[in-house]
Amino acid sequence: MGIAAFFAVMSLTGCAKKAGSDEVILTEREPIIITPETEPIVLEEETAEETEPEPEIYEPWERLEADGMVRSYLTGEMVPAEQGNRRPLAIMMSNDKESLPQYGINRAGVVYEAPVEGSMNRYMAIMENYDDLDRIGSVRSCRTYYTYFAREFDAIYAHCGQSTFAKPYLKNVDNINGVEGIGNTAYYRTSDKKRPHNFYGSYEGIQKAIEKLGYSQEYNEEYKGHYYFASEDHPVVLDGEGSFSAVLVTPGYPYSKPWFTYKEEDGLYYRYQYGGEHLGSEGQIAVKNIIIQCCAASYYATTAYRNINVHEDLWGGFYITNGRAVNISWKKDGEFGVTHYYGPDGKEIVLNPGKTWVCIVPTSDAGEIAIQ
Repeated sequence: MGIAAFFAVMSLTGCAKKAGSDEVILTEREPIIITPETEPIVLEEETAEETEPEPEIYEPWERLEADGMVRSYLTGEMVPAEQGNRRPLAIMMSNDKESLPQYGINRAGVVYEAPVEGSMNRYMAIMENYDDLDRIGSVRSCRTYYTYFAREFDAIYAHCGQSTFAKPYLKNVDNINGVEGIGNTAYYRTSDKKRPHNFYGSYEGIQKAIEKLGYSQEYNEEYKGHYYFASEDHPVVLDGEGSFSAVLVTPGYPYSKPWFTYKEEDGLYYRYQYGGEHLGSEGQIAVKNIIIQCCAASYYATTAYRNINVHEDLWGGFYITNGRAVNISWKKDGEFGVTHYYGPDGKEIVLNPGKTWVCIVPTSDAGEIAIQ
């Protein structure tokens, strides 16, 4: 195990740098009584130390609207109201070498990455800005835990079939299944790749499928958003006790061996895998926030299908943004509620506006996480 991986594991178990012992002692000042007979007393002006302003935080349910724009539930950025007020699309995408590049993934406000079979990973890209896309994917099959992720954002879930173990869970989410009757409406196959890597969706097809299935595209009245976001003017800087540098982030997935590199020029984490840049159809993937969520995981029976527990926190994880990281714990609201992430101070973390990549890492592989 490398030094960075060792540091990550020790961080997960709560090891942190001890704070200094400097104390500030406040004393009471004698009251000054002014009467008509006394001369006015001129007090010397005290120079207050300049402090950084507290970041302005937007609650998950705050929907700031102005000039036809609304704050996105996914990114905390201002987006056209017709997109931000519409339920997002959560679409499964392959990460096999034969399927690359992923079309449309650069548009995703949030991406979930998790193992699906053995060491192979798959993505769920959650997007609200896809109106002009005629090719999205390639689209792959559902796994149980992805239905829960989609529900956390009140998203419409798009997939091509499902594992036997996931099928009962599809009833819990509005979904567009590529292997059922509606599949030919939402999806199509191309001739430039071999099956099963040539199955794609399009905005036009997905919209027709949503209408045929009778799904509402308005957010559920009970949905109150997911993340807390800082304002653009006062970004989150993880410089408190327990924080540490995070310029190179390796989630530890063994198959594609991905990593993220921080670029201070624009404050984004650029993604790499298979030994080179991770390219979507619109260039290299880059995100503002990374969440590493460690989950207990096993296999279904004697199969290679992963069974991941996304309801109970046993190991915690990390929150990474602006070149820094902190340890986190997490808790899910009931079976279908959102997952909340808490920093070392016990408060819910605040994301910087922008795209977020969520890495679901089995606790058995937590020792491979490296943050340098």
